[in-house]
Amino acid sequence: MIEDGKIFIGASRNPDDSINKPEYLDLKFGNRHGLVTGATGTGKTVTLQVLAEGFSRAGVPVFAADIKGDLSGIAAKGEAKDFLTKRADQIGFTDYEFDQFPVIFWDLFGEKGHRVRTTVAEMGPLLLARLMDASEPQEGVINIAFKLADQAGLPLLDLKDFTSLLNYMGENATELSNQYGLISKASVGSIQRALLVLEQQGAEHFFGEPALKISDIMRTSNNGYGQISVLAADKLMMNPRLYATFLLWLLSELFEELPEVGDPDKPKLVFFFDEAHLLFNDAPKVLVERVEQVVRLIRSKGVGVYFVTQNPLDVPETVLAQLGNRAQHALRAYSPREQKAVRTAADTFRPNPAFDCATVITNLGTGEALVSTLEARGAPSIVERTLIRPPSGRVGPLTDGERQQIMDRSPVLGVYDEDVDRESAFEILAARAKKAADAEAAKRAQEAAEQQPSSTSGWSLPGFGGSNDDNQQGRGQSRGRSSGYQRETVVEAAMKSVARTVATQVGRALVRGILGSLKR
Repeated sequence: MIEDGKIFIGASRNPDDSINKPEYLDLKFGNRHGLVTGATGTGKTVTLQVLAEGFSRAGVPVFAADIKGDLSGIAAKGEAKDFLTKRADQIGFTDYEFDQFPVIFWDLFGEKGHRVRTTVAEMGPLLLARLMDASEPQEGVINIAFKLADQAGLPLLDLKDFTSLLNYMGENATELSNQYGLISKASVGSIQRALLVLEQQGAEHFFGEPALKISDIMRTSNNGYGQISVLAADKLMMNPRLYATFLLWLLSELFEELPEVGDPDKPKLVFFFDEAHLLFNDAPKVLVERVEQVVRLIRSKGVGVYFVTQNPLDVPETVLAQLGNRAQHALRAYSPREQKAVRTAADTFRPNPAFDCATVITNLGTGEALVSTLEARGAPSIVERTLIRPPSGRVGPLTDGERQQIMDRSPVLGVYDEDVDRESAFEILAARAKKAADAEAAKRAQEAAEQQPSSTSGWSLPGFGGSNDDNQQGRGQSRGRSSGYQRETVVEAAMKSVARTVATQVGRALVRGILGSLKR
């Protein structure tokens, strides 16, 4: 039942439960994106594993988030179990063999995989504002901060860099507002408080260097299998906004870095976005529009994006329309929203005259799904009630010891495991402030020395350079200062000089892409 150029998904069956025909996903349409939906416990994770194994076996690298830890078993050879062999016999899968797949484990916290990071600059203002749930005025200040950093050559690598830049903006809000628009100290302060919350939630582990290289999630192994990058997301899911923003950033990086390839014979990479509803929950309209734009355009770069979620209503219609390959597991229909979801799911399939989709969706068994993939000229196939094939890798998680063994022989071992803290905005601004403070202290010391009274003896006539003249001159200077004129300090002059430099270096501004990430 295995065919070259196709991924075997399972076997469809007739209304009398007899086997109809094998169901495949054609690799040349693998970059046309997909959707895997269904209620908890209906078999979505196994379907994801089957697809990931199929792409890997075809030499296509895969990136997937592991929410519950179950997907880690794909790195170990499967074991004969009754429910697996029974399903293989049930669908006539005579080619069924157990196998293991090359896996690289990743983890933002460095506990269950290699550290994965990016810099604040590469994240971009739009995604960082989304991460902090910033208001419109706050988002404006964040955009100005990135503009300042890009133009003044201040590398924003981690959160302390961004915090130091915000401190500078708050201290010079008046002058910067004249150049870029209103920068209120209240908005700066609220952003700083949001950054503190992010640090407490573990976001500081995500920002820094060495930043993840896209090439390291697009590897193939020595046996020609595509490497499967598995992101340990069980702890990351404690901060759903960070999880969604990270995956969206990664998608943005793929879009900005990869070249156009048109429609290749197979994808360059397949990206599984589990718990996809977290991406769109409370997302501003501009972000949804840009996600839609990225999903629509990234296909021509050979990247397939597969959203995995419980309810098809979790994905906006504009994005849903871009998803050509679909596997719909069972849905419950108790509430009005669930009943609407069933109707929506049924209406998105090309109907099969043999059964009613809306009725079947609520009666599907575990490991069974309505499947429709693109075929022929890219038209969706007639939906079929399909028994999903058993996976070749292990069903269930690895032990900690097995995971560590795989990490110890990883192709990226030692590349991302240690932090690198090079000179960046924090150090540059601190050095400028120290230099200005030292100059100010030296100037004050010089002025104090000049104002010391001369130690002369005897008497002198007025107007002939005596101590009375010095006192008169000192009183005149005091009156001058108290009359309203005050020379700006060295610190103020230095800060204004920086502001003027920033404002005039427009030619040095970096170019950012659709989602705000840097174009390289």
